[in-house]
Parts: sequence; C-alpha cells; structure tokens
Amino acid sequence: MTQPTPIRRDAGSGDHFDVALRLAAGGLPVLPLRAGKGPFGNCRTCEKNACGGRPNMKTPGPCRCPLPCHAWAAATTDPAVLSSPAWTTAWRRAGAVAYHPGGAGVTVVDLDDADAVAWARTTLPPTRTVITTRGEHWIYRGTMRSANHVRPGVDIKSLMAYARWLGPGTGTMAVLPPTVLALVEREETTRPRAGVDSSSPTRARWDRSVATGCRHTDTYVRSGLERGLARILAHPDKGAGTAAYGVARFLAGQHTHCPGPCGLTTLGEQVTDAAVAVGVPEPYARRAVTNGMAAVLGATA
Repeated sequence: MTQPTPIRRDAGSGDHFDVALRLAAGGLPVLPLRAGKGPFGNCRTCEKNACGGRPNMKTPGPCRCPLPCHAWAAATTDPAVLSSPAWTTAWRRAGAVAYHPGGAGVTVVDLDDADAVAWARTTLPPTRTVITTRGEHWIYRGTMRSANHVRPGVDIKSLMAYARWLGPGTGTMAVLPPTVLALVEREETTRPRAGVDSSSPTRARWDRSVATGCRHTDTYVRSGLERGLARILAHPDKGAGTAAYGVARFLAGQHTHCPGPCGLTTLGEQVTDAAVAVGVPEPYARRAVTNGMAAVLGATA
C-alpha cells in the first residue's frame, strides 16, 4: 500500500503555519494575513480578477493561481495547499492567521470598542467570546451576510469575510439570534416588485400527506401558519427577515413532541415565500428560516 506523503514543514514558515494546520485539521478554513493584518493581495495573474475571482468573490475555491489571493475566498482546510511552496512563501511573511467564519458555519460579531461591548452585553444573548486588541468577538452558530458599521463599533463577519484567529475563546456558542440578523436587514430588504405573489405556485403547500406523524389537527397547524405568514407580510419595509426567523422558530416549537414527520420543510418553504414576497432576497430568507427552525430542533435533537 502506498504511504501518504507527509506534510513538509518549511523551517521558515513560523508558528502561524503550525496554528493554521491545527485549525484546518479541525475544519476551520484558514489563510495567512500580512503583518498589517490584511490579506495578501492578488498576484499579477489575478489582477483585476483576470482569474475569475473564484468567481467574482462570491464563492470560495481555487483559481488558476496557486497563491493565497482573494482574501476569504482563498481560505482552505486542505493541508496540501497550506503547505504548498506558494503558500509557504506567504507563511514566512505572515503576521497573523485568519479564518473564513461563513465557511465554518459561524458568524462573528466584531465589537471594536468598550461601548460596543457594553451594548452587546445588554442586547445580545451570551455566546462564545474572544478577546481582541480593542474589544471582543462574539461568535454565533449560523451564517448571514457580512456587513461593516452596522452600528457604532460593530461589524458582522460571516459569509464573504474573514476574521483574525485570536484563540478559541470562552463560553458556549449560541445559535445566531434574530437581533444580529436584524442588524443587516435594512440593507438586505428591498421593496417587492409589482405583482409578486406571496407564494410560489410551484412549491407544495402543507397538508396531511406530508405530515403523517404530526399529532396536531389540520386547523391547528394551518391557523398557526396563517398567523405567521400575516406577521411577515406586515413588514413590507423592514423587519420581514427577522419575522421569518421568529415564525420559523415558533412553528418548529409547535412540533417538538410530535413523533413525526410533520412536514416542517414544506412549512418552511411557505414562510420563505412570504418573506421573499415583501422583498427579502431569497438566500437571506432561506437562511433566516433555517436558523429559526434549527434554534429549536437543534436544541431538542
């Protein structure tokens, strides 16, 4: 049997390389940062996204260039890439290790100063906390769109973003709460186009055929669903994403003691449709619904 080739540790790559390998082995996509805490810039091959930008910085993955270009999109858990000659050159010059929160399924609430930390302690549910140079990182389970300056001293780092690795932190990681989702909802939400229906005619509607293990009556389930959809549709300007999260969480909570199946996937599709109808982009609406149900089902699994 052919033995696997051992990872070659370059003597000049430094402690950051060792940290990166350890984090990658635990499933955290990592990349090197320059001494100034910024990512290594695009090489000549990748200038002006000539390589496609993985593509156009919307999804992670490799490009034609072997270097750690494209910031968060270059983050990887592949030890062969991390220890490749091209990356070893970057590790020699690295000033820190970064990771891609969205790739690890988490969201970092970056609190830049004491005022922001004080706000979080009085507003957000406790979660895993990492001390930073000027403030704290609060890390939640679940992903969302990244955004800077969502309020004074607060940035959101999740999808399409990177965060510095400053240690594992302390505390138990909580599920991403609607309070954090709401911080970027004003930017996520747009007015619906004229004529948009509140539900897609191609998607199935909830009925007893998809809920053969549900202990509730049809009237009970439909009544709860209708109240929830009305709550979402009552937010045409802002708040629909947060409402969708809350409705999904409520609906999932109704069925925690059912033997199942209860058709929660179909209920979730109808909640997503309602959020999209009032202008919430579908990926964001779907994430809100998924996170809302996971907040209950994950706790009872």
